[in-house]
Formats: sequence, structure tokens, C-alpha cells
Amino acid sequence: MLRITELKLPLDHLDAAVPAAIIARLGIKPAELLKFTVFRRGYDSRKKADIQLVYTLDVALPKALEAALLKRFRKDVHISATPDTAYQFVAPPGSFAIKTPRPIVIGFGPCGILASLILAQMGLRPIILERGKVVRERTKDTWGFWRQRELNTESNVQFGEGGAGTFSDGKLWTQVKDPKHYGRKVLEEFVKAGAPEEILYVSKPHIGTFRLVKMVEHTRATIESLGGEFRFQSRVVDVVLDANTHTDGDEHRSKRIRGVVLDNGETLVADQVILAIGHSARDTFKMLHERGVYIEPKPFSIGFRIEHPQGLIDRARFGPNAGNAILGAADYKLVHHATNGRSVYSFCMCPGGTVVAATSEEGRVVTNGMSQYSRNERNANAGIVVGIEPADYPADMQNPLGGIDFQRHWESRAYVLGGSNYNAPGQLVGDFVAGRASTAFGAVEPSFKPGVHLTDLATALPDYAVVAMREALPAFDKTIPGFFMHDAVLTAVETRTSSPIRIKRRDDDLQSLNVAGLYPAGEGAGYAGGIMSAGIDGIRVAEAVARTLSSRSL
Repeated sequence: MLRITELKLPLDHLDAAVPAAIIARLGIKPAELLKFTVFRRGYDSRKKADIQLVYTLDVALPKALEAALLKRFRKDVHISATPDTAYQFVAPPGSFAIKTPRPIVIGFGPCGILASLILAQMGLRPIILERGKVVRERTKDTWGFWRQRELNTESNVQFGEGGAGTFSDGKLWTQVKDPKHYGRKVLEEFVKAGAPEEILYVSKPHIGTFRLVKMVEHTRATIESLGGEFRFQSRVVDVVLDANTHTDGDEHRSKRIRGVVLDNGETLVADQVILAIGHSARDTFKMLHERGVYIEPKPFSIGFRIEHPQGLIDRARFGPNAGNAILGAADYKLVHHATNGRSVYSFCMCPGGTVVAATSEEGRVVTNGMSQYSRNERNANAGIVVGIEPADYPADMQNPLGGIDFQRHWESRAYVLGGSNYNAPGQLVGDFVAGRASTAFGAVEPSFKPGVHLTDLATALPDYAVVAMREALPAFDKTIPGFFMHDAVLTAVETRTSSPIRIKRRDDDLQSLNVAGLYPAGEGAGYAGGIMSAGIDGIRVAEAVARTLSSRSL
């Protein structure tokens, strides 16, 4: 097959226009076009009055003609042979003996889901440990907190089956390099689990929370049918390590994992453990650090959530084409380099969504964004965040886990500013930039539940972050006209943008830098940032486990 990229057609073109454009682009006869499939469909909205759809197409032709066209267009970067994106297992299903030691996967968020699925598909029958509840019960607990302020610290936006990605926009795109097309494997498995087929070809696919719930359940059932075993409400409180006898030939790994200890006192024996715990498992980070697992601090970001009317964003991005069903609700991506040296940028933009309470600890307030597949809520929301470096931590936080203390400080501050009842502190954008407290909402009604308490957010972030943000918000108006809307609402505080630590691993076998058999993975370990990149990393570490076990069986 041939792949054609950057084939542009008008936004509201007829179906027949696609094959006609292929025929014209290749200079072939209609009968020579056997079939075609859409691999990707995006849009070019630089000219708002003339938005165009941009296609990547895979085209089937007679073999002789295909070869001739590849030769004719050999210098054309937009015509090439279709790459093979089919997933290839590093160890064929059924190649492992039934006595092969069962690997453990800790955490069943996007990374743990894909790692467990790949292990199960290869016949390795993983044991999956999830500290939270099954997704249906977790959903009830989460909504209970939003509606009644009853926080379950083990069942919330951060903890439970599906991970933090379940209560998000369900975005399924990433900018990570993916030469082995693992992202395609992730999307195909999601479609099998119930996601709409369009995620395979739209340029910015998303699912939404309600669909994610069903998909997670379906994937769990698939893993169980392949021999996987789940243990929910099973928090890992310790790891069993012993001296490494250097059988792996690595003198730098002084320890080897032999098992994990659960909160009920049970010890599970295993020498291959995937650590897919997410960015909020702070108690687990502390335990690992105390056990000597190598951890280092890493940059992350903190800031606010901002809400505008979705219609304002649609008109700014799409002009007269705002509301077009193919385009859907508009998103945006913004960055501003402030004069004080700080970068301010938009994060996790949720078109037609809501701002949600995302704390996992008592006495703290955390905001995040979520939307459903329809993206039809009245407001657009996004994190507006400022980059934080480990050097920014106060002197008493200068340690590998200092970022956690830093996050907690500002989450506790938000709790107090909001009224110490899990309301989020909020302020109108115009008032925030002007440096005065807000006393009443205007045209934008905030979506955060349990509620928003208007106040002054000048002390909700470090001074340098407040200064940078006050400069950035008016500047963003140049890109999104109307962004610096006086009545737009800020809610504090967004701290869980990514993990504040990295559980460092080696590049060759993806095992911990100093603990053999331990595979730090996904967002919590500092190796992903979102559903797709976490899923891709889950596949990579599952393959690493399979390679290790395969080498032992030789």
C-alpha cells in the first residue's frame, strides 16, 4: 500500500471528494484505486474562514502500479510505502512455561493496564495490585466527595481502577517519539475495549470519563480471561529486597527485589515487579526511598485552572466555522516566557468540560480538568501553570522527596484559602491581574464541586509564579482573542501536573538503577505524562520483563 500525507480538502467536502483527490494526486485511473483507509484526519485552521481537513491515507493499488508510483514519487516526502504498524510480541503468546514466575504489576492506571495486558497476552499471568477500588465503586466514592465533601483517601480521582486518567478528558495523543508504533497498539486495544473507532484516525482523539469506565472494566475482564489475577484495595506498604549476588552481571545493582508486602500483612513473592503507581502515591514514594531505591527530584509545574465560555474559545479558534460538528469543541495550547525568567503555559486543556476536585489527602485542595466524550459542557478549562525546578524548593525541602512537600504546602494553603471545607479558592482573571480580591462571579459560572470561594489568590502560589502569571494572562489574549476576559475564573491549586520525582532506571533493561527486578514505569516514576505516553511506557516495561524471563529460560 501507499501512504499519502498532507492531502487537504475543504471542511465540508463530500465523501466522493476523497477518492477523487487520491486519483488526482497520484495521476491514476479511477479503476486502479482498489481501496483506501484514513490513517489520520486533522485540520488546518490558520485561515479561520477557510478551514481545511488534512488527511493521511493508505491506498491499495495493483502491485505493479504501486511499485511504479513509488519510483515516480521517490523524491516526494508526502508519498511513500505504508509502514507496518502491527504490534509484534517480543515473546510469542504461549512461549512461556506455566511454571514461569508470575510478575507483579503495582497500579492499574494507563501504564499498569497496558503492562498487564501485554504480559497477559504473552501468557505471563500477571498479578495486579491496586490500592483503590474497582472503577464503579471508585466512581461512587469520587462523586460522593464532589457532592458531599466525603473524601476517601484510597478511592478518589487519583486512586482506583483506571488511575487518574479515568477522571480526565481522556486525551489520546502524545508528542513522545514512537518508532515502534506502540501508540497504535494502545489505540487498537482501546477500540477492542469499547472506544469509538474514530480514535484510530482523528488527529486529537479523546474518550471521556464515562466511556473510559466501561473500557477499563472490559480490559480487566480480558486480562482475567488470559490468566491475570487482580487484587483491589491492596496497598503495597513495603518491598522485600535482598543483596544482589550479581547474577545479572551488574555490580551497580546492590539489591534485588524478592517480593512485596501488602497492607493486610501478606507477602507476595516475585522477582519481577512493575511499579506503575501514578504521580500521587506519595506514601509509596517515601517507603521506596527509605528502602534505598534510587530516587531523584525532577521538574514539574503548579498553577491554577482557568475557565472561559466554550463558545469564546470556539470563535477565537474557528471563526465563522465555530460549532462545526467535525471540528467539535475547540482547544488551545499556549506558552509565555515571562520577563522574570519563568515559563507559563496551558496544561491539560479540557474543551467543554469541568474543573474537578482531585485531592487524595485530607486537608488539601487540588484541581484538575475533566470532560465527557461529547465535550458539551458550557465552559472550557485548562491548567495555567508555571514551571518549577528542584532548586525552587525551600532549604528544608532540598531532598529527593522535596517536591512532595512543596506540593503539599500549596495544597494546604488552597484548603485554607477556600474556607477549610474542600471548596476551591477562586478569583476572576481581571481581579487577579489587578491585585484585588473578587467578591462576585460575572458571566462565567465555575464548575468546580463542592464549590468555589472567591478570594485573593495572590498568596496561593509562590511570588515568582504569581508575577509570571499576571504577565502571561494578558499576553495570551494575542493568541486567543478574549482570553484575558475579566470574568474568566481561576481556581486553585493545580499541583499534580506530573510526578515531582523520578525513580531512575537504566535505558537497556528498564530496571531500577540500583534494584534488580524492579521496573519503574509510567507517570509516577517520571517516565510519562498522560494516558498515551503512560500506556506506551507500560508496553515497553512489559516487553522488558518478558525479555528478562525469556533469557532465563534459554
